[in-house]
Amino acid sequence: MKAIILLFLFSFSTVFAQSKATIIGNIKSSENENLPGASISLEIKKQHYYAVSDTLGNFQQNISLGQLKITVTQLGYLQKSLHFDFIKDTLISIVLERDISLLKEVVIANDKKKGITNLSGGKLSFNLKELSSVPTVLGTTDIVKLLQLTPGVQNSGDANGYLYVRGGDPGHNAILYDGTPIYGMSHLLGVFPFYNTDHIKEVEFDKSSSNSKYGGRLSSTTLLVPNKKIPSELGIQGNVGILASQLTLAVPVSDKVGFYISGRKTYIDETVGPLLRSDSESNDAQDMKYGFSDGNVTLVSQISKKNFLSVDAFISADELKIKDGELALRTNLKWSNFTVAPTLVTTFSPVLSMSNAVYFSKYSNELNMEQATIQFGVSSYVKDFGFNNVFRYSIKNIPIESGVQYAHHNLQPQKVNVENLTNNDTSQNNIINADEVAVFTTVKPKLTDRLNAELGLRINYYTSGSNDSYLHFQPRVLLNYVANEKYSFYGSYNRQYQYLSLVTTSSVGIPTDFWIASSDGIKPQSSDEFSIGANQNISKSISSSFGGFYRLMNNLLEYPYGITQFNEITTLKNDLLVGKGKAYGLEMMLRKNSGKFTGWLSYTLSWSDRNFDELNNGNTYFAKYDRRHNLSVVGMYDLNSKWNFGITQVFSSGNRFTMPTSWYFINNNPVKEYSEYNNAKMPNYLRTDLSVNYFFLKTNKKESALNFSIYNTFNIENPIYVFLNIQVNEDKNNVIVKQEKKVLYRILPSISWRFKF
Repeated sequence: MKAIILLFLFSFSTVFAQSKATIIGNIKSSENENLPGASISLEIKKQHYYAVSDTLGNFQQNISLGQLKITVTQLGYLQKSLHFDFIKDTLISIVLERDISLLKEVVIANDKKKGITNLSGGKLSFNLKELSSVPTVLGTTDIVKLLQLTPGVQNSGDANGYLYVRGGDPGHNAILYDGTPIYGMSHLLGVFPFYNTDHIKEVEFDKSSSNSKYGGRLSSTTLLVPNKKIPSELGIQGNVGILASQLTLAVPVSDKVGFYISGRKTYIDETVGPLLRSDSESNDAQDMKYGFSDGNVTLVSQISKKNFLSVDAFISADELKIKDGELALRTNLKWSNFTVAPTLVTTFSPVLSMSNAVYFSKYSNELNMEQATIQFGVSSYVKDFGFNNVFRYSIKNIPIESGVQYAHHNLQPQKVNVENLTNNDTSQNNIINADEVAVFTTVKPKLTDRLNAELGLRINYYTSGSNDSYLHFQPRVLLNYVANEKYSFYGSYNRQYQYLSLVTTSSVGIPTDFWIASSDGIKPQSSDEFSIGANQNISKSISSSFGGFYRLMNNLLEYPYGITQFNEITTLKNDLLVGKGKAYGLEMMLRKNSGKFTGWLSYTLSWSDRNFDELNNGNTYFAKYDRRHNLSVVGMYDLNSKWNFGITQVFSSGNRFTMPTSWYFINNNPVKEYSEYNNAKMPNYLRTDLSVNYFFLKTNKKESALNFSIYNTFNIENPIYVFLNIQVNEDKNNVIVKQEKKVLYRILPSISWRFKF
């Protein structure tokens, strides 16, 4: 065995003999912006090598020595070629100019960059600025809604701002704000975008969390990257709409220090009531008020030639009040987020850098209800204090990323207070403390001229209390084969463990959900996922991708109750159900990235099921968000310098729910009987959105535009739930059973003014 290992190491080392060296490059635009997803072709001694720039515009290749020709291609930019004598390790920076064509003395400038870029292994990168024409409810780019238009992500329907990725539950997805976990992931009913997108530079979406530095979730990782470029001059941009407004300032302090500050506020208190009611005749909520505000701050400083400091902070606060005099009901629901994270990046050399960050993240919600003589309150929170360390370096020209992570979790899943004004109080308060340490390493060897690998290992140690400790090894394997400039293929395997789990208590986007840690016998959830796929550049402006996935999940959690049990003190260990799940499917995407008309078509065919001993008599059943078909079509058209148009067409199969199959009467009271769990399917979901932008002014640095958007243009009734209403006539000799739909969003027009100075 030792001889075999030594022979393997010797063979591996000969690949990187002295006849080869490493070229490290960075691709930028003429505006000094990093360009991810650029195609790099390297030709030397009739050998061809291919690379793709990462999210920071960087690439690295180990190639033979000699006369080198580098060709860089990026949609929307002029192709650039370089020739030089490659004799040693080299660091190079390449600047691309925007594509400009001359025709009959009329200058036509194409300043469109890729809105969506393919990264290795099926990961996607989003440039939010280039996607501003995609129709949304309020005329501002919505990150979650954009992700729902991509393959592998289920349409969550109306009244829901969660992500459902590759058959997983909403709590299986990580939202990282520059590396800091965010636990409260939506505003009320998913109406408003959760983040001020003017503050976000780029979004990286990994459906499988294939990078070993990401952990703690079974499904996807969404990385939000704020602006990190030191502003050279004062900049102001924002959006003024009929329901909410936002503002972002870029402020230079000196040539080495600057900051960005953003804020948003709603002013919809009296208008949200009609939005929430399914029809104008409903009197369910006679007095309803809702509002939210949030803010982002990013401080950037080049404190020395080798040290770059950034401090990111995010805060949000939502409040919903409902008062109904007829029912003597008062309800007040609050939820909030707060994060802060300073990060120091030290660059020792072109091939060695280190990043150190500490962070604090808190999410809390609190619900208080008062009806007649009963006062009821339930609250929860999750706090994280953590440290992230990342080293990036090379050994024998092999890129390596490794580091250490630590997080202390402090949770209160549910604090319940039930007070009868004539009796004593009943209360419950349970707090969980847990610690998590992870060591990770990702190695990116080049196995052949065309085959690259990304091999990762994450080792997690988790402890909560004296009896709940776990040590888990989580391998990640990604192989990427570049056949030529047009075709590439990938295959991956990922093993994940999740120690903090989201327990959902509502079928719509009302944030009474809470987080619970693996403790008191509640085991961590786990997942094994396999995926394969291919990417094709059909032409200079059209590309496609196709893939498939298969995922097995264990120790999934299900909470069969509502917000809480009113008649007893909740014991989560006894109330949570534990089971397993399976998901598999096919994914396809066709994109056009340049020209007057741009957009994409996305289609997912998938299955997702669950198996819990306590549900459905122990038989396997379809998961709630098992939507067989998901189709999205997005189109954006630039008519001229003043007008552009956008359209989104969404179709998906209905999600699953449990419908009674029979009923009978006892003492003239109807009693419903059920057969299988999730035995029925909601109506298919169909929605068309339109948007129009009219630009008063549009340059690289200045912009003034009006946005007109229509959500659900054809006023199609997409119910958020369906139920059977049993009606008995006065003589009690006739029973009518009617299926009724509850609809939240009908047609929603909006207008907003977007500006940048």
